Amino acid sequence: MSVISLSSYQPRYAKPLNSNALWSDDLELPILEPQQQLSTLELPLFTSKVPAGFPSPADDHLESTIDLNQYCISNPPATFLVKVKGHSMIEAGINDGDMLVVDRSLRPNNNSIVVAVIDGEVTVKALDMTTDEIWLRSKNSDYPDFQIKEGMELHIWGVVKNVIRSLPV
Repeated sequence: MSVISLSSYQPRYAKPLNSNALWSDDLELPILEPQQQLSTLELPLFTSKVPAGFPSPADDHLESTIDLNQYCISNPPATFLVKVKGHSMIEAGINDGDMLVVDRSLRPNNNSIVVAVIDGEVTVKALDMTTDEIWLRSKNSDYPDFQIKEGMELHIWGVVKNVIRSLPV
């Protein structure tokens, strides 16, 4: 199971979650907020695609700018970051040490990558919902999937929107 540390964020309020609901519009969830306000930093954006083969000098021009906060975070009060520990999601492009941008305001869909709490344990998994079953699926065949059974507590903390990865330099 990929366990995620949430120590960098403080809950604004925390109330017990409704254990009978996976997700509900009236479900009161603890809101985790960044400790600082977002600032704007516009970076140059070259809109031409970067070839993985030979470069083309003709495509070497700046067309606009982008603010990574606006690109990655659509709802700042409902967004938090978590760092991944483990390898159970590598086939979804989520590796050990990656940072996930998680949005609590998004309703999870079938196959959404979610941060979930199963019986008190935090994990990141793909949500698989059928009419009568709920599974949290690993995206690595070496790791088990988890079927949510009667009596288990499942809370979805948010939907993963982006993966941030630092490359070795």
